[in-house]
Amino acid sequence: MRPYLIQEILQLTTEHLELVLFAILIAAGIGLPAGVLLARSPKLRPLLLGFSNVMQTVPSLALFGFLIPVPFIGGIGKRTAIVALVLYALLPILRNTLVGILGIDPAIRESAVAMGMTARQLLWRVEIPLALATIVAGLRIATVTTIGTATIAAAIGGGGLGVFIFRGIASVDTTQILAGAIPAAVLALLSDGGLGWLERKFAAYSR
Repeated sequence: MRPYLIQEILQLTTEHLELVLFAILIAAGIGLPAGVLLARSPKLRPLLLGFSNVMQTVPSLALFGFLIPVPFIGGIGKRTAIVALVLYALLPILRNTLVGILGIDPAIRESAVAMGMTARQLLWRVEIPLALATIVAGLRIATVTTIGTATIAAAIGGGGLGVFIFRGIASVDTTQILAGAIPAAVLALLSDGGLGWLERKFAAYSR
């Protein structure tokens, strides 16, 4: 493999990781508190879950395109790409947080309340620890899908491994396509394996 290509692979892989990391951190910062809120407020569930579901149904390239003219968050570059990736990552994080908390045995909650726990103590000492495996499963799904979707970011100047893929398609160069696709697949497999290990650990802890 050409030396300059190896250097570019490392550079674009770093860019790709940055896109995914920022998107997942922002999505988790929104989705986790929102999931807790939905567990407490059933009336809000159709609205927030409906919005997240709609975002999932919009084709990724179309969503990137729709965001470009939006003031403040749009434009060409990484900012718009990260916003789009956050919207795609929200649903599994939000839904799994909600499902994890609602799936806790009501008898456990009643016992905690009977012991004098406040709502905050109930959340942090009982609900979050018991729901961790399900929450991590949501983060796992969101991370793996975001790694794949982030390749589209290159279409709007967001960088990442998609640069190779789009360049390879334009020039009918299989080497370029593989240079983008293989590292992206490796990143997805490593993330899936690492978060899967955490999920199993938390599941054993919950039991």
